[in-house]
Amino acid sequence: MSASEQVSVTEPAEHYLLFAAGPRLDHAARLRELDPTARFSVVCRPQHLAALTALPSAEDFLRVVAVRRDAPVEEVVALARTVHALDPVTRITAFWEQDQDRAAAVGEALGVATHRPETVRLVQDKGLMRERLRETGVEDTAAARAFGEDDLRAFGERAGYPFIVKPVAGTASFGVTLVRTPEEAAEAFRTAAGDFPGISRLGVLAEGFHSGAQYSVEAFSEAGEHLVVAVTRKYSEPRGMVELGHVLPAPLDPADREAVTAHVVRVLDALGVEFGPTHTEVVLTEDGPRVIETHLRVGGDEIFNLAKDATGVDMIDLQTRQAAGEKVLPSVRALLEADREPRCEAVWYTAPEVAGTFMGLADGESTDPDVTVLLTPGSPLTGLAGSFARVVRARASAPTAEEAVAKVRAKLDALSLVFHVTPQEREHV
Repeated sequence: MSASEQVSVTEPAEHYLLFAAGPRLDHAARLRELDPTARFSVVCRPQHLAALTALPSAEDFLRVVAVRRDAPVEEVVALARTVHALDPVTRITAFWEQDQDRAAAVGEALGVATHRPETVRLVQDKGLMRERLRETGVEDTAAARAFGEDDLRAFGERAGYPFIVKPVAGTASFGVTLVRTPEEAAEAFRTAAGDFPGISRLGVLAEGFHSGAQYSVEAFSEAGEHLVVAVTRKYSEPRGMVELGHVLPAPLDPADREAVTAHVVRVLDALGVEFGPTHTEVVLTEDGPRVIETHLRVGGDEIFNLAKDATGVDMIDLQTRQAAGEKVLPSVRALLEADREPRCEAVWYTAPEVAGTFMGLADGESTDPDVTVLLTPGSPLTGLAGSFARVVRARASAPTAEEAVAKVRAKLDALSLVFHVTPQEREHV
């Protein structure tokens, strides 16, 4: 056959099976920019349907499969097999935390690369994570599952007070309590055993409390190699550990930074993390770093945006490009090694301990583009029950972490918030 007679052969378009947790990050549109020929099928929860199909990229979806939250994984795998039989799936993505277990199970069943199911279980089940870290010699934080308040009191007798009680699977500080006395066990168990949006009810965990400054490590992995993008200093309220502020890069001396990042790398290795972004929370104790928890996603609370502005590394872009098959760590190294003007980024939240109704800002809407009101007027307030109970967020940047924190807190101090509190609610203020 002559060259003029040869028929060009093109690779078939990629078919992505997206596990979508709503419209917070429209990854289909980003993937479409990278590959205009890509095709998309979506697995989501019914409550996400309306918002998901309203996205500008919704016209790109070949099919959308809605599966209720409590459906067994076997049902999701069966539905995915049907999609695969109709149109072979070449890539599977789960860009946020919800349904990563489903994505991993489907990937294993279809033979398409994803996080391994065991890794997802170890990350999402904090009890299993503690066991694995103990087995691998990474750390030996005391921890035990609790099936009632008596189990919590028994844990306190063995491990000592104070200790942390939280849901075995959870996020956004929902259900977390610092227990200081046996009398607080009953309320702590009820709080951790409650029902929270989007969180599987896997039980209650008690674990030793580590005293020290809190940090998170924002990292990206590829082929089992972990590269730290930034270390974030975290500030939390003392009882429920709800996060009130973050600043990065954290003000750490080189030895402490090396200790924190090296410990996180050992944690990720022990859990079998092979690719993608991770957000790992640690406490720097007198005895060295101790992990709180880790997540197979970018950091929330605007942390991924803080990292982008401070370092130039866009972790959402990295996640999308890696999902499309690109190698990304070399470009991350280049950005981190480039000369940049010192820049620290901070975010802070107002979180009043008040029961009542949020009425809005006293002076109407803020004119500061770095100030965001998170609750709509008329929203009920029941105290600081989790991250979604915070009222206002502010951002600021400065050459140093101390200046950035002072600047962002001054923005919030300048605001006046209005609440409506009834006589009965005043008892809880």
